[in-house]
Amino acid sequence: MPERVRQLLPSVLSVLLALAVCWALIALTMEPGTATDAYLQMLWGGIGNWPAYLDGAPATVITRPLGEAAMKAALLTLTGLSVAVAFKVGLFNIGAQGQMLLGALAAAVVGAQVSLPGALHVPAALLGAALAGAAWAGIAGALRIYRGVHEVISTIMLNWVALSLVDNWLVVGPLRGAAEGGQSITGTAEIQATAALPRLLGDGSRLNLGFPLALAAALAVWVWLTRTRSGFETRTVGQGAEAARAAGIPVARRMGLAMALAGAMAGLAGAVLVLGTEGRYPGTLGAPYGFDGIAIALIGNNHPLGATVSALFFGVLRAGGTRMQLLGVHKSFPELIQGLALLFVAGRMVWLALLRRRNAAPAASAEVPRA
Repeated sequence: MPERVRQLLPSVLSVLLALAVCWALIALTMEPGTATDAYLQMLWGGIGNWPAYLDGAPATVITRPLGEAAMKAALLTLTGLSVAVAFKVGLFNIGAQGQMLLGALAAAVVGAQVSLPGALHVPAALLGAALAGAAWAGIAGALRIYRGVHEVISTIMLNWVALSLVDNWLVVGPLRGAAEGGQSITGTAEIQATAALPRLLGDGSRLNLGFPLALAAALAVWVWLTRTRSGFETRTVGQGAEAARAAGIPVARRMGLAMALAGAMAGLAGAVLVLGTEGRYPGTLGAPYGFDGIAIALIGNNHPLGATVSALFFGVLRAGGTRMQLLGVHKSFPELIQGLALLFVAGRMVWLALLRRRNAAPAASAEVPRA
């Protein structure tokens, strides 16, 4: 079995097992037919109801679900990249949620308070979000490099600091928006029209520029890691910092750069959320896409393209989850599938041992005993 396939199989088998377990849970509590129908509804809610479209339904039965799935996949891709990039240099970035909060706030402020032409406003807001996320992640990186503070501890703490700083003070205090007539509103001020991410399919879908932006970011990260000297050095540091240092690689610089890039990816996720769908920083950014990025990266085997495929798959499931309610199934089942898949991926060594045993059996039976 090729090595790449062997590395990929544990993630695929984990997702399939998670799907089977959740189907069984629905079937046990309801009916097997209901479980199958609920999965079909989840699929139509993610990729569009193609049977209905072929029967003459309007194109919106396709474009709207695809737009929702793409929007969620874009956020999951960027936060998954945030975790995966840090993994490549040997760091565990659990702070993507806090970095996303800072990025979302920066995008909201630039989008609402800075007046620029449309061609410059969106890039400026995205750049502001990326810098804010990178700066927040840079704190954890600097603590690890210069003071030896483990990044798991510092990023967890920075998540709570970001939550208190942004949601509990800035958004309800100095940066709180005001409606016409001076009445206060929830969240920051509305972003200007020139800062909004353009929608790619008009009013028939919420698909916006954030989706191709996320795909481009994933491709750029993959090229950087596999085709550039600094990317090679980053991966080398992740495989053995002391060996990399002995080989003359600037370990601290590579760690700092990777952590800043990880924060920039999470910051961009916040910008895509604010500029693409919310239109302002809401009262609270409750969506835990930063934490979801951990699952996306691990299921994607910490590979930029693997994380993208994982994000696309779970983006479809998350978008279609609400349609499961039509059959009385709770909409949180896609999150349950994602969580179980992560749990099963954590048993990666068990999967690899089973695959080795399966490969060894035919090889042993093929040996012909000599007389």
